[in-house]
Amino acid sequence: MLDIDISEILDHISTQVNRYFSTFIFLFGTIGNLLNCLVLSQPSLRSNPCAFYFLISSIANIISITCGLPSRILSGWNMDITNTNALLCKIRAFMMFVSRSIAFWLVAFAAIDRCLLSSNQCQRRQFSSLKNAQQGTIVIIILSLCFYCQVLYCYDANMISAPLHCYGKTVTCRLVTDLTYALVTILCPLLIMCIFGLMTLSNIRRIHSHRLSQSELIETSENNRKKLKSTNLQTRKRKRIDRHLRHVLFIQIIFSTILTIPQGIEKLYTTLTMNQMKSSLNITIDKFIYNFVLLLTYLASGMPFYIYTLCGGNTFRNGLMELFKTK
Repeated sequence: MLDIDISEILDHISTQVNRYFSTFIFLFGTIGNLLNCLVLSQPSLRSNPCAFYFLISSIANIISITCGLPSRILSGWNMDITNTNALLCKIRAFMMFVSRSIAFWLVAFAAIDRCLLSSNQCQRRQFSSLKNAQQGTIVIIILSLCFYCQVLYCYDANMISAPLHCYGKTVTCRLVTDLTYALVTILCPLLIMCIFGLMTLSNIRRIHSHRLSQSELIETSENNRKKLKSTNLQTRKRKRIDRHLRHVLFIQIIFSTILTIPQGIEKLYTTLTMNQMKSSLNITIDKFIYNFVLLLTYLASGMPFYIYTLCGGNTFRNGLMELFKTK
């Protein structure tokens, strides 16, 4: 009797979360990413390779949110068509997986770009260019489409013994999809973000120590300072933008790790234990946890604009103000 009561409570909480928390994330994330696209498209930012990665990542986040969250909202009222329509189920899952993979990998590429730009070797810094960013984006889009093409076969509607009714139809399908998602979409990009983020910090410390040693050994004459002044003024804005982009990238990596790792772990757990006998309470608990960590990943997709605005210094705030003044 107690198990039934707990199951009913969890089902009720899950329904309310899908109705209202999903709606909040949908509005919060869609508006934020749209503003991101408008700000990052401005002339002062769009030529920056890191800003370009953020721009395309924001577009991918919009696709992920608009493909995934409406079904979560409708499921709160038992009106989710993807639960019963196989074609819509496949298309929704495919678009959601591909767009989320693109968004995560582009942030990882942005971390690599910041690492290259902070290097004290000129040859490495030259790899940080808009052309390379565009080519890298095309490669990521193609690979993401290839990695998840199996979803069009594997996913099906009316799945009863799965966390969602729209889910993988066989054990092999679930294992392949969940491992691909956990490793390719979440763990590998996060690992790259962390590694290159630490390398960037190391490069920055090395550059600062090098500048300090130079300032102790070399005294610049007044005439040379005047000659360098105009060059410094021209490059100061670009360096400030690079610094702000690096800052928000680190903050985004932290939040992405916190909000997405739980789903990767949960998906692996669900797939590896799918053949075990479970009580109705355990099944309800698994579904509740799955729904909750799933929404956390959508929250991660909706947060970049607010991270950029709050933590990105005057670069993003000024861009946002200019956007409002123009409109």
